[in-house]
Amino acid sequence: MSDERRWTVLDLIRWTADHFASRGIESPRLDAECLLAHALGTTRLKLYLDFEKPVAETERAPFRELVRRRADDRVPVALLLGSKEFWSLALEVGADVLVPRPETETLVELALQQAETPEDELTIVDVGTGSGAIAIALATELPKARLTAIDISPGALEVAQRNAETHGVAGRIRFLEGDGFGPVRGERFDLVLANPPYIAERDQAQLPPELGHEPRAALFSGADGTELLSRLVDEASAHIAGSGFVAFEAGTDQTDWLAGRFAQAGLAEISIHRDAAARPRVVSASSLGESIAGPQAGGNG
Repeated sequence: MSDERRWTVLDLIRWTADHFASRGIESPRLDAECLLAHALGTTRLKLYLDFEKPVAETERAPFRELVRRRADDRVPVALLLGSKEFWSLALEVGADVLVPRPETETLVELALQQAETPEDELTIVDVGTGSGAIAIALATELPKARLTAIDISPGALEVAQRNAETHGVAGRIRFLEGDGFGPVRGERFDLVLANPPYIAERDQAQLPPELGHEPRAALFSGADGTELLSRLVDEASAHIAGSGFVAFEAGTDQTDWLAGRFAQAGLAEISIHRDAAARPRVVSASSLGESIAGPQAGGNG
């Protein structure tokens, strides 16, 4: 990306996409467009309308630094931008929170299916809220719902609080600091949701380098990744109101195990749900009725 030649928007996108591809980055063109739009203070759509527009050296300098950090340091694009879209909401992200993933929208979809109407006055708890993605998405869709968002990280809760304020729902979400269900001991909810850490520590060497920039506590949970999931299952029954609903996200190789753990905990109507990429991703259950022997096919699975 030499300074001598005349660089247009399209030139920069093509050069950067090729550079990212040569470094093994999975979405080189998309990453190049997002970073250039950010550096120029514009949108990806506007880039397409300005393909032939020259880009001055003063504009290229900050872009070069973003490209270096993405290619050399493997910082995720969302962390370079300081923002990630989830459920069509722009959420602040940073070093204190896990970057929200599209697959976690499956949890939001399932929760919304439990509401008979958007006006239902549901009580919802989101354990391990991180950036607040799940709680904030549900608060925007269910204006009468009362939500509680828990996280062990004070830094994460600060980010979540700011995101809730940005989207005008902070007044309906109670943010609590603590481990698991600890801050809500003795309370019950209509919906109990969690996207806990579930990556196995033994798999660290095989993981993409980008994950090294996200908080370790939000990623790993014991040798096989099920330590926190197992504890949350054991505690969940005490926090489900009446015939309430519980749903946890898990690794694609953990959903059968998690369904079995729900059954052992005496929960019923157990289902495994697939994400938008057709991977088993979320396990749900109900406190209604007797426990069953094993998981049923269900949801969008």
